[in-house]
Amino acid sequence: MTDDICWLSAIELAARIKRREISPVEAVGAALSRLDRINPRLNAVVTRTDEIALQQAREAEAMVLRDETLGLLHGVPMVVKDLHYTAGVRTTCGSELYADFVPRFDHPIVERLRRAGCILLGKTNTSEFGLIPLAASRLLGDACNPWNLEHNTGGSSGGSASSVVSGIAPIATASDGGGSIRIPASFCGAFGIKPQHGRVGHIHQPPGWESLAHQGPITRNVRDAARVLDVISGPHPLDRWSLPAADSSFEAACERDVRGLRLAWSPDLGGNPIEPDVLEACRRAVTRFADLGCEVEALSLALDDLTRAQQTIVLCETIASIGPRLERWKEVITPSLARLPEKAAEFTVADLVDAHWARERYWERISPVFEQFDALLTPVVGITAPANGTLGPREIAGKKIRALGWLGFCVPFNMTWQPAASLPVGFADNSLPLGLQIVGRRHDEATVLQLCAAYEDAFGPLCQRPPEFSGERTDG
Repeated sequence: MTDDICWLSAIELAARIKRREISPVEAVGAALSRLDRINPRLNAVVTRTDEIALQQAREAEAMVLRDETLGLLHGVPMVVKDLHYTAGVRTTCGSELYADFVPRFDHPIVERLRRAGCILLGKTNTSEFGLIPLAASRLLGDACNPWNLEHNTGGSSGGSASSVVSGIAPIATASDGGGSIRIPASFCGAFGIKPQHGRVGHIHQPPGWESLAHQGPITRNVRDAARVLDVISGPHPLDRWSLPAADSSFEAACERDVRGLRLAWSPDLGGNPIEPDVLEACRRAVTRFADLGCEVEALSLALDDLTRAQQTIVLCETIASIGPRLERWKEVITPSLARLPEKAAEFTVADLVDAHWARERYWERISPVFEQFDALLTPVVGITAPANGTLGPREIAGKKIRALGWLGFCVPFNMTWQPAASLPVGFADNSLPLGLQIVGRRHDEATVLQLCAAYEDAFGPLCQRPPEFSGERTDG
């Protein structure tokens, strides 16, 4: 029964708690027991909050017994990415510089989930300052993929994806500045949505990524993500980028009919390399949308690679933020970060301006697609999860790529600010998961969720249980 609770959806668990069929104490106890057994192998959760969680669970149970008004996620366990500040709980940002840092306030995404009744189990593995698309750092080590422990989860929200897929928690917070929600969701077989930029309030601590970072959830199914998005979205007084509240419920959008929606399919998004088995799995998924009554049209797009432009913006913002302190920090930070001043010296003001202009040119080329189509379908990544201790392949489908040259499907939609989701659509020949990217019109998360929910209803469940962590084993 303990593991059965751990595999319930967030919506189902909240409903059973409300009906007094399961108590919050029971739900949290089950999650902590599972965490004890499996996290030593996964390294997904890097700071645990057992005592806080159990105390909050007891308080949540008392609210149920008093017939108080309950939040949409009352009593549901969650884990929080270690870039999101948590009041009174260590937040390392994946860096030895923050190894003992305890914030005084919650990040808006945490604040709102707590208000909805979620209970914090702990903080999840991430890369140092979220700067690489893997979950690995000198401080925290590698987060292991539940489908193959020798492979990484992807990142930087990798511990969040691993926690969800392995049954530790049904909800995890995540952030995405160049794919950091979608990549680990794809590599681990979870559902992740990067909302429209500004949909979820954000506090930029440490500073940087302001024009790129999106905050969102990773879950095991679409409707859980939609409910979380209903809870966390809306303006925040400290975030000048934040948007007004959405006009309607994202969870309600999951019930809409998709017949007649027009979808564009781009297998390479202007020339990104992709392994043949990954491409074939994505093609099969695309044809399923046609089976659901959508009109699907393959497009050949002439688009520039925005990866270098995005990296220019990130490097310039990062060096402006932490550069003056790097000399005294160089012994405790990742060696690649210690070399940032050298990299920054290669850039001029003109390079930074050109990077922002590149995103404008990209939008001019791709925006007509969204005048004609309701959504764009692409692979999330052209590969599956790379081995731990690496930055991924230097060759894809026989084509040599530069370091991290496998980000090209994700990066553009941080630059254009559009909503985009990673929908699990199967496995590659190496038995590792992969995802299809669903990109919506600006401000239109509702259609993205509508399409993903329809796919899940017809062909789901999306998130499979890794055999090693299915819950059937008890020797952990």
